[in-house]
Amino acid sequence: MVECQTVSEAVSGRVGEENTTDWISIDQSMINAFADVTKDHQFIHVDPEGAKQTPFGSTVAHGFLSLSLLSHFAEEFGFAIPGVVMAINYGFEKVRFINPVKSGSEIRAQSKVADITEKSPGQFLIKYEVTIEIKGQEKPALVADWLIMQITHEKQTEQK
Repeated sequence: MVECQTVSEAVSGRVGEENTTDWISIDQSMINAFADVTKDHQFIHVDPEGAKQTPFGSTVAHGFLSLSLLSHFAEEFGFAIPGVVMAINYGFEKVRFINPVKSGSEIRAQSKVADITEKSPGQFLIKYEVTIEIKGQEKPALVADWLIMQITHEKQTEQK
């Protein structure tokens, strides 16, 4: 019979784990929808004719659009700590927008679990080093150190 691992033992082996997601397309309709939601209608995002006159040569996605897609990509690279009851976006230690994502491009995420720290009983802070790549481009769209807090049953039991 295999001994039951503690949650800490179960997650410690994940540090250093790397994953790559599938590519997704960033088209003008997605960029326009993001502009509508955020009220950021700067011409470089929504005016193809005006954007042709810029050094980009076409419309580009908002940096925050690429960043917000981390939630989508995490469905592929993320994991749940045993007994997790919820995960919370805890923020970023670093975000750098390096290369614009032109309309019609494809992007994907490369991730690495950089650290897992038990902040208090049943609360685990996971740090992902994430790079959003652009298909056919040497320079990535962005790099970020993303923090996710996962709370396990242990924390829930403790509060009762």
